[in-house]
Amino acid sequence: MTSERFYECLLHIRWTPINIASALQCELSWIEALEAGNEEIPAGLATWLETLAKAHEALPPPHTYRGRRA
Repeated sequence: MTSERFYECLLHIRWTPINIASALQCELSWIEALEAGNEEIPAGLATWLETLAKAHEALPPPHTYRGRRA
């Protein structure tokens, strides 16, 4: 996985680097290094992110609730 695809997957999942660091319980600096291309993205992490991104792409949020108010 490239750093560009890593970033795209996070966008599809709607995660920030802080969110994925929290989910993985790892250092934010490591996530930032992955995103910048300074560290190689482990194959297992890439597979997991691709799976999540594809699920989010296939199941976007419903539009019927936009602008709803209480």
